[in-house]
Amino acid sequence: MAEAQAQNIEFKAEIKQVLDILIHSLYSEQEIFLRELISNASDALNRFKIESLKSNNQVLDPAVPLGVWISTDKDAGTLTIKDTGIGMTQEDMVQYLGTIAHSGAKNFIEAMKELNKGDTKTTTDVIGQFGVGFYSVFMVAEEVTVTSRSYQPEAEAAYWKSSGEGSFEVGPSDKADRGTVIEIKLKEDAKDYAETYRIRQIVKEHSDFVAFPIYLEEESHEEDKKGEKVFNQINAQTALWRERSSDVDAEKYKSFYQQLTFDFQDPLKTIHFQAEMPIQFYALLFIPSRRDYKMFQKQDDYGLKLYARKVLIKEDFKDLLPPYLRFVEGVVDSEDLPLNVSREMVQNTPMIARIKKALIGRVSTELERFAKDDEAGFKTFYKEFGQFLKEGIASDKENTEKFLDLLRFASTATEGEDLTSLNDYVSRMKEDQKDIYYVLGDDAKVVARSSHLDYFRKNDLEVLYLTDPMDNFMLMGLSEYNGKQLKNIDDAELELPEDEKKIETPKDEGFISLTAYIKETLGDKVEDVRESKILTDSAARLVNPGGMGNTSFYRAQRLMGQDFQVPKKILELNPGHEVVKDLSARLKANDQDPLLPVFVEQLYENELLAEGIHPNPAEMIPRLQKLMTEALRKS
Repeated sequence: MAEAQAQNIEFKAEIKQVLDILIHSLYSEQEIFLRELISNASDALNRFKIESLKSNNQVLDPAVPLGVWISTDKDAGTLTIKDTGIGMTQEDMVQYLGTIAHSGAKNFIEAMKELNKGDTKTTTDVIGQFGVGFYSVFMVAEEVTVTSRSYQPEAEAAYWKSSGEGSFEVGPSDKADRGTVIEIKLKEDAKDYAETYRIRQIVKEHSDFVAFPIYLEEESHEEDKKGEKVFNQINAQTALWRERSSDVDAEKYKSFYQQLTFDFQDPLKTIHFQAEMPIQFYALLFIPSRRDYKMFQKQDDYGLKLYARKVLIKEDFKDLLPPYLRFVEGVVDSEDLPLNVSREMVQNTPMIARIKKALIGRVSTELERFAKDDEAGFKTFYKEFGQFLKEGIASDKENTEKFLDLLRFASTATEGEDLTSLNDYVSRMKEDQKDIYYVLGDDAKVVARSSHLDYFRKNDLEVLYLTDPMDNFMLMGLSEYNGKQLKNIDDAELELPEDEKKIETPKDEGFISLTAYIKETLGDKVEDVRESKILTDSAARLVNPGGMGNTSFYRAQRLMGQDFQVPKKILELNPGHEVVKDLSARLKANDQDPLLPVFVEQLYENELLAEGIHPNPAEMIPRLQKLMTEALRKS
């Protein structure tokens, strides 16, 4: 080692913070350092395979076997991990071991501030998410020395050394063979990681399905080799996705899922299949048990792992599934994808589009089966991921039909937390009912008191409650189901069964005067004021004029925090309701009554509030206080 050419370089401030957290805060997660180092070694081996293919084997040591070798020395208190992967130059070491992407370091620090330090599941999860995995070695290390030689034949070997306390040293090395060796001098309280049984235990739990062999140096148990040191393979090294599903038990699936995602809860659903036509590929997909299994996950941090004949081509490959299925985790391995395809070009190959189509179809089919066979499990799924399906209904016209039967809604026919499907709704429709009815709102309990429901309750017509914020967007892509139109019951032109409509009755002069007064008072706020044909128990309701945009559009704007103009609707009144009768009588007694316009404004804004489109409910407070004052004076 040419010490004269060695350099000592200070860690950046954010890396010092990361190291401080890792060294002092996470004692209960120490063992994951080995998972992270093996994961890095596996990545290096994968990258070497790809570079070897791209360069037609013009690499250093092309015949050297690919793998990871681990050895321990209890007396010296050391642990050594070697791989024959792509290797690093001195410049690579400064770049990859001396720095972390600023955003990754910052996000890790913020994530750790938010977590309960005693929650081993969540802290273990966070370690692998922000590109800080290598530095976890300092949880157990007094000093770490990394020696490496790149796959490039002319590249020089180099070393990197640090105690994790503020700086690192780099310089040239005399290492002759390709790959990387990490020598760890263990802390006093971490000496158990020099025990071979401990290494076996950790590899079995965290790295059993790594695609390359992991060897551990142990004493031989063979009679003629007793006392000798030999390397034994200690991982299953199984491409689990290529096995027949009938040969894989639930425990193997669970272990693979946990190693894939760092989510230490069981997956909610496993989808394992092989496709032969029109393209051959293997897929092992998982649906997590909760949507927040990746804490602090960014919106675009998703995607499946894409392999070509067991060689990892791309991590987090987003083009295998549409964005609304981003909650699906897993692996896809293609037999037909060329191994030497660049990671940038792979997304443009026609095969990817075919695989994507097959995956969407299989996911929808498996979810339908899940809904049929496991009602409780599907209920959990829908609570966590139902919004994603609605996003798909709005955004993916081509595949809308595949997911319609998975939608679930509360309705006037369900109770408590029970939900109904569109198919079940249709099965309960009356013979003369042509449409599927729904009402929009912010909460099922509030919607259940909607004035729009008067007629439908009286005539035993089921109405769906659309109370999820995503329902507003979903409706932009959902107008019918099985030939039946979805109709908002606040539509003024809504057609109802003919024999159920109210018989026209002569108008009362007082009521006619009241509608004219209210229209004049509200002015441009309403399109019209008229008698309702369907209200029975409520005083008023707001309905959409024919040809006007759906209320869902305005609700969507409000939910996104966008400025919007309150739509001009038709205010319908129930002439038989006490409030309307009293207003009519008050107008007849004194059309200059100063409280009349106050009552009218409040009646109108009550309905805006019920519709979920009031731009600023707090503005009603002074008016309500005025009405309370008048009421108290007369009591």
